[in-house]
Formats: sequence, structure tokens, C-alpha cells
Amino acid sequence: MTDFHLACASAAVVGAIGSSRRRHWVILAILLSASLSWVEGAQAASRPAYALVVHGGAGTILRENMDAETEAEYRAKITEALHRGRDVLDRGGSAVDAVEATIRVMEDSPLFNAGKGAVFTEAGVNEMDSSIMDGRDLNAGAVAGVKTIRNPISAARAVMEKSPHVMLAREGAEAFAAEQGLAIVDPEYFFTKTRWDALQRALEQKAEADDEKHGTVGCVALDREGNLAAGTSTGGMTMKMWGRIGDSPIIGAGTYANNETCGVSATGHGEYFIRNVVAYDIAARMQYLGESLDEAARFVIHDRLVSQGALGGVVAMDREGNISMPFNTSGMYRGYLKSTGEEEVLFYDEPADLDPK
Repeated sequence: MTDFHLACASAAVVGAIGSSRRRHWVILAILLSASLSWVEGAQAASRPAYALVVHGGAGTILRENMDAETEAEYRAKITEALHRGRDVLDRGGSAVDAVEATIRVMEDSPLFNAGKGAVFTEAGVNEMDSSIMDGRDLNAGAVAGVKTIRNPISAARAVMEKSPHVMLAREGAEAFAAEQGLAIVDPEYFFTKTRWDALQRALEQKAEADDEKHGTVGCVALDREGNLAAGTSTGGMTMKMWGRIGDSPIIGAGTYANNETCGVSATGHGEYFIRNVVAYDIAARMQYLGESLDEAARFVIHDRLVSQGALGGVVAMDREGNISMPFNTSGMYRGYLKSTGEEEVLFYDEPADLDPK
């Protein structure tokens, strides 16, 4: 209730009661107005000016399997991505700007299953998906099955802002990206020996080598204006069938942002995230059940998905800058920072991640 509405209510009360009690009601209305103003001020003071949270995939990420050099590489790249987004937000850039800039850092690294590090399909090619969503107006964009766009997250943003559509796929998405002046590369750019070797093992075993790691990348940002945005980018699953599309480019499944509730980016077994509309489900539980961000995110990841045998996790943030990063695997590459100076990069399933906040 605003001060104006309180004043109107006070005037109505004053006119409806006798003069002997008028003073008490006016004092009560003033005190109520002051209390609400104090609460709103306290909330604003506790809310960070901006915040950012990222993930680099969930899966079998065990401390005993990680050598010091590899751990340092992942930690450095996630930190670089966080700092790139922080620089955007610190100078007043939008949440959408920060999400794109942050994800581009991870797309340009062979460490993650997105962009440069994308895994190979059954046919031995790299096909990438990406999406982005603006919490201010629910505008969104996505690309699917692209093979020549260096940074799919930028193409997704172009679809959101420069086209009347939400999703473009394959050659159509690539042609549109070229028209928008985005970097187009030869498919050989995405070749990495590590991913190629993973495909060969999968072909030999007739199984998905990607079972142990889901390297999808994603980001949620809150800017100085109080707006949320979320984005996700992936190379999909090793040895996926030709034409397979996962949850990452699907709004509501792998990506969702709404200023009224939260922003979410997901990683894991995409088919289950699509069936359960995971990203939107978290926001819906907040809006319709009144759950906190952490309650909603943990229920979806630890209860709903676990009951179906689905693996994965999410990073999520609400409009107050609260962050939740639940996952049901042994680890998830993740990190966050806030304008208050808080910053952390985490890999493993540490005890703090298992206890409700």
C-alpha cells in the first residue's frame, strides 16, 4: 500500500467516525504508513544493487577425479565469466547485456559443452542450442541446431530483439545471424579432440558418453534497475540423434525470467526438463504457492526430478537478489557474485548445498 492510498484510507476513516476518536485513527494511519515505509526501506537496503549467478554444467564432478591443474582452469574461467558480467552490471548495463557477455566467455572456452567446446552428434558434427529471456517484458529469443554461429547466445538475443519470432532453427537461424552481422565460422572451429574422443568411446560402447557430465552453460542476472534476465547455451548430448533438440533453447524448460518471480537457467537431461517445464515450474511455484526461491527450486530438482530418475540442476535468482543453486548430481560447476562483494565459485556437492536455507 502506498502513502497515497494510506492517506485516502485515513481521510475516509476520519469522515466516518466521530471527532472524539478522529485523532486516534489519524495517528494509527500515520504509524502504519511509517512502518510500511520502514519495511520497504529495509528491503531496498538489503537488496544488492546487482547480482549474477552462473553454471557450467552438472554431472559426475568429484573432487577425487579432479587434478589441481584442471580444477584451476575451470575456476579461472568461471571467475572470468562472472567478472565479465560484473563489469557490465557495475557500469549500469542491463541484465540482458550481462547474461550475453557472461555466456560468451564460456562459449569461447573448450572447457564447457557450449560454443567452442560443444560435443559431437551421432553424425560427428556439432549442433548447438541457446536461448535468452528478459524478465522486464517476457520477451525471449532462441536458436536451435546451429552449426556455424560462433556465439549462439548472441544469435538468440538477435532473434529476441530483431525478429518477430521466439525461436529460429538450423539454416534459417544461421542465415538470420549472418544478416545481423554476427560471427559466422567454419564448423571446424568447434572441433576439439576431447569431445571427438568422447564420441568415439560412445560409438564403441553404443552408449552416451555424456552421462557423466552435462556441460551446458547458463547465467541469471539482476541489474541496477531491478530487472532479471536469464540465458542458457549448449552443445547438447554426445551422440545425440540428428535433429535432436534439448531443453536449453526452450523457454520455460531450460530458461525463464520474470521480474515478478525469478530467473532460471537449467542443465541436465533435457528431455526431463522439457516434460516438467522445469524453469517455469520454479517461477510458478513462487507465484501461485507463495514459496521462496530456494523452496521452489529445491522441490523441483530434489523431489520432482529425482522421483523420475532425472539428473541435473539449476541456478536461479529472485528479484531481491536471493540465489539458489540446487542439483541432484555429485557436482555442478557454478558461481555467483553480488555488488555487496560476495563472490564464490563451487564445484562439488558440499554439505551447505544439501541443507535448506
